[in-house]
Amino acid sequence: MPSAPLAVYTDVDDLDPTPGVHLLRAAGFRVEVLETRDEEEILAAAQDAQALLVGYAPIPASLIERLPRLRVIALLSRGWDTVDVEAATQRGVWVANLDDLSSDEVADHTWVLAGALLRDLPFHQAAVRRGDWLARRMPPPRRLSTVTVGLLGLGRIGAKVAARAAGQVAEVIGHDPWLPDGVAVPHVRRAPLDEVLAAADVVSLHLPLTDDTHHLVDPGFLARMRPGSRLVNTARGGLVDVGALTAALDSGQLSGAALDVLDVEPPAAGHPLLQRDDVLVTPHVAYLSDVTRRTYVTEQATNVLEWARTGRPVSPVNDVTPATTGGTR
Repeated sequence: MPSAPLAVYTDVDDLDPTPGVHLLRAAGFRVEVLETRDEEEILAAAQDAQALLVGYAPIPASLIERLPRLRVIALLSRGWDTVDVEAATQRGVWVANLDDLSSDEVADHTWVLAGALLRDLPFHQAAVRRGDWLARRMPPPRRLSTVTVGLLGLGRIGAKVAARAAGQVAEVIGHDPWLPDGVAVPHVRRAPLDEVLAAADVVSLHLPLTDDTHHLVDPGFLARMRPGSRLVNTARGGLVDVGALTAALDSGQLSGAALDVLDVEPPAAGHPLLQRDDVLVTPHVAYLSDVTRRTYVTEQATNVLEWARTGRPVSPVNDVTPATTGGTR
């Protein structure tokens, strides 16, 4: 009798994998939970694994190539930049993400961060904490109904941020290089990138991390932004060159930034952005709610179960032929 297929959780951080573990075991999987991002530790535990369930652990080609039985990588996020998808595809391994489970939460978080910056809340909170009740930042914040919001990326999350901003601000303008010309996005006036940067009082990033978008926010990008504007990033930390952002804040080119994602997580204690009164940082929680805390782990497991049942996960990000995968049979 063939042994039961093995599913290995690499890391889940603050989420409880138990509901997903129960689903997998009920379907006949052996399950191991590691809590590591170390490539060699994953390799040692997953030699016989057909499924990897991954949080933030990097899954490079060097690991994929050394897991001969691996057939599916199920991610605990919508983004898949931590996985070498090309290497996985070449070896017949499906990569599956969580599609649109938290777009409402991320849009809410984004708009709350943008509002906090536009009202100078990081400055005022820092002032109160040091006992300076009468501190005021100059110039004072502009009335919200007079500001322009700029969005880079007009997919599900960008469109939902626009819907939240509409009616509260003067205008929402946006740019998306992947969205065909002529496609309308409700509440958004589409414009070239440079126009968005020059006009927006706050720019919010909603882009994937690719070779083309890595450190998109660099000195040149920041110099083209409206003087005194703000930046929000709830997408991927690698979009922003932290050194360039710090310099733009120091010079006054930007008056604030709000980040839910950083280039390295968790950040070192001496990270240049953590002690500033013009920066608001949240610990990669834009996705989190009472709903997503439950559904993330069950839907991740469901991608593996659907692959086992049909040879294809529910939400693949690559294309692998059924003849190559073959499910667990």
